[in-house]
Amino acid sequence: MFSCIPIRLAPNIEKDKLVKAKKFKRDLPRKYGFVFEDPKDSDEFYKFINAKYDLGFINVESNIPVSIDNNTYFLSFYERERVSKTINLIPIAIDAGLKSKGNSTILEDAHTSRTGHWYLILIVTDNSLKDCLNPNYPNQNKIIEYLRDLKKEYLTTHNYIETVLKRND
Repeated sequence: MFSCIPIRLAPNIEKDKLVKAKKFKRDLPRKYGFVFEDPKDSDEFYKFINAKYDLGFINVESNIPVSIDNNTYFLSFYERERVSKTINLIPIAIDAGLKSKGNSTILEDAHTSRTGHWYLILIVTDNSLKDCLNPNYPNQNKIIEYLRDLKKEYLTTHNYIETVLKRND
């Protein structure tokens, strides 16, 4: 007998993954997304991108012009939570036993548990609004390489003033 039954599992993305964004979360566009788990606090990527590209807190989440291999692309990002939810059988069994003896239940709050994981989904388009992460896109590999470098810089940067200094080098 198991003590819990998973109902919904958040994906385990160790490094990064290229997925259809809409399949990852329904409210996202029908484009491919570069997805990775975000271990930092909420809005940290927003602050990082704002500092890195000197956006002045204007249009920070969408259509940020980036130069990759002498071409201009437009980066948009989304921060989304995916939740793992389980049914916990032991508290349910204890409460059922108490209820069958005419007592009130005491573990109702423990019948289910939820844990959330936050993910960043990056989408890149070109001037024609083509999906640059689509496997058929000509520069897809260079764009993914750029996004991996961006992810690495984000995860290793603790003070976003560093990004301004790197930009000015």
